[in-house]
Amino acid sequence: MSPRSALDPAAYAMYGEIEDEPFPVPAVNIDEIDPVYLRRVVAYSGPERPGTVVIDPDQRFLYLVQDDGRAMRYGVGVGREGFGWHGNAVIKRKAEWPTWTPPSTMIQRQPELEQYAGGMPGGPDNPLGARAMYLYQGDRDTLYRIHGTIEPNTIGTRVSSGCIRLINQDVIDLYRRVPTGSRVVVRGSRSGGGDEFS
Repeated sequence: MSPRSALDPAAYAMYGEIEDEPFPVPAVNIDEIDPVYLRRVVAYSGPERPGTVVIDPDQRFLYLVQDDGRAMRYGVGVGREGFGWHGNAVIKRKAEWPTWTPPSTMIQRQPELEQYAGGMPGGPDNPLGARAMYLYQGDRDTLYRIHGTIEPNTIGTRVSSGCIRLINQDVIDLYRRVPTGSRVVVRGSRSGGGDEFS
């Protein structure tokens, strides 16, 4: 883990409170997050074209490929063992302050979520956070999302039920940069497990 004293003061501003949203987006205490997972531009040598979103679940990074061998890199939380997935998809829908509807399989595992079977409206307590991007193959919703989180301390961990979660400030930034129709590549995990879709 990098020393906290090495953090650029601009990082604190980048993860500060956002006031021009329909719901509060509080400042993130980035001193509690490994600095490697904070948003930054990095060198990128993969084969994907600019505009492609590439997710590396083992490293817990999401890359938005840019021109000139560079990418915007974000730290993410990924699916815990048994809930991971990999393959190719397209962002077919985007939503601000999205409604969260737990899948029936999740309700079976966690019956207390039955109250949200009809959907939990967007807001500061919604587990999808401030934004969601919905991953499709053709016309089929994969049920996987790239979304925000109300638990920024989970970034860099395997905790979700398969979705890719970002700090709210990061998912808002990514949402602005990525149009619908963008290609998403999720690399396979070396630890195994998870479903493949192509």
